[in-house]
Amino acid sequence: MLSLIKKAQRGNAKAFLELFQQYEQDLYRMAYIYVKNENDALDVVQETAYKSFKSIKELKEPQYFKSWLIRIAISCSLDILRKRKKAVPLKPDFEEFISGAVHEDLTLEITLRGLIEELREEEKSVILLRFYQGMTLKEVSETLDIPLGSSKTILYRGLEKLRKKWKGDDACEQ
Repeated sequence: MLSLIKKAQRGNAKAFLELFQQYEQDLYRMAYIYVKNENDALDVVQETAYKSFKSIKELKEPQYFKSWLIRIAISCSLDILRKRKKAVPLKPDFEEFISGAVHEDLTLEITLRGLIEELREEEKSVILLRFYQGMTLKEVSETLDIPLGSSKTILYRGLEKLRKKWKGDDACEQ
């Protein structure tokens, strides 16, 4: 893989494409969790491909290629969310939120997504990278370019918020 990265850094588009395709699905899933819309998630993947291809020569540590790509994808996702906040929606589109893969427990899925959405961006990013992407805390801290101790603190703070909100939702239903 390092040889592919070196080739891509020297301008080999075929090597870059082969590398990017290895992580394309991971990038899509990460983007979808942020933007909650198939078309926007595809836009994020496309923008990530463009930006990463343009700047791959600047990648100093090839072993962190995946983390570097995810950081670009998160940045692109946040850009779309910022643009979306400025736009006024004509009608809510709940079908997009629940379409896609059919889940055994759709209510749990919607509830968990809703709870994660209420977290601050840094908490959401750490939790999504840790649990949805399966990264270690060290990889999370490198991807988000924050100290390891901070990633632990943010993770535990975010998980505690989720626990409290979950228990609060449970209490209301009984």
